[in-house]
Amino acid sequence: MTIRELNEFVVGVAATLGDAMRTMDKFGHEVAVLVDEQGKLAGIITDGDVRRAFLAGAGLQTAAEQVASPVPTVVLEGMGRAHVLDVMRAKHLNQIPIVDAEGTVVGLHTLSAVVGIEPRPNAAVIMAGGRGVRLGALTRDTPKPLVPVAGRPILEWIVLNLVGSGVSDLFITVNYLAHQIEEKLGDGSQLGAQIHYVRENPETPLGTAGSLALIPRDQLPLGPLLVMNADLMVQFDAGELIDEHEQNGAAVTIATRRYRHEVPFGVVTRNTNGDVESLAEKPELDVEVNAGIYVVSQEVLSLVPAGRASTMPGLIEACIAAGHEVGAWAMESDWIDVGSPRDLAKAKGQF
Repeated sequence: MTIRELNEFVVGVAATLGDAMRTMDKFGHEVAVLVDEQGKLAGIITDGDVRRAFLAGAGLQTAAEQVASPVPTVVLEGMGRAHVLDVMRAKHLNQIPIVDAEGTVVGLHTLSAVVGIEPRPNAAVIMAGGRGVRLGALTRDTPKPLVPVAGRPILEWIVLNLVGSGVSDLFITVNYLAHQIEEKLGDGSQLGAQIHYVRENPETPLGTAGSLALIPRDQLPLGPLLVMNADLMVQFDAGELIDEHEQNGAAVTIATRRYRHEVPFGVVTRNTNGDVESLAEKPELDVEVNAGIYVVSQEVLSLVPAGRASTMPGLIEACIAAGHEVGAWAMESDWIDVGSPRDLAKAKGQF
């Protein structure tokens, strides 16, 4: 998705127009980014700028800085694929520099790389059938996966993140207000995906794992499945998670997130006689929690009971009981489980 070899597109602020052209011609990125001695962004030249400059009488020895746009559009390092794509489409850009918090150029996004990432031979299953009752009136007439955050439905952010990781063959399990999800996302082609819908019986919801049994095995591509909840605001590398799963030879791999919480009181510990053994003032709980994202090897799908509700934690317990290995993958990216109005407000950056 990004070009990190700076010599492919960066020239010094003292460069000539000829220098910029040679860089563009050698690496084919149609853009040269000017930086000062500290590596800070000083301007950008596109192939269109070069043509216009020559038509106006410029030559190869003309200072590139005279032709460059001094205040180009940039994105910050770490910005997710969906955000980058939105900026590029809004500004009609084919390339956009990446800078860190200090304004130092660290990479370049190209539209072809953002849209055309190498596909992976894996499918993903997105569980989007829940009612979202904890969001109250917000989900009375709208399924929770379609609740908007930062201008897009949560489910659309998930699809774009998966496609950006090369996972574009998607099965979305639907139940509550299923027609709205199907109408909104369609066949997925506008998001770079191929979406298949798996409909549960509204009278018998199947939980977070039961609908896996509804997917005909002959419709699934070979390889492990990525399975995730449809109410997560998260940017993660699905390919890295799948690779970790395959390298470890696990039956199921759980994506985990570090969770820290300070107990706001003094915690009393007693011994078996009921006497106080210790008193810890406002201790901090530090644990790994289930992030609601999994990779599942297809051979254990037979452990999912057909026709009745089951959960992913239940499937994991069944795998452990059967002697299958269950792994964990620590996820470092920001993660919000949008389960309550407070969580939704946090996802929207309201506090």
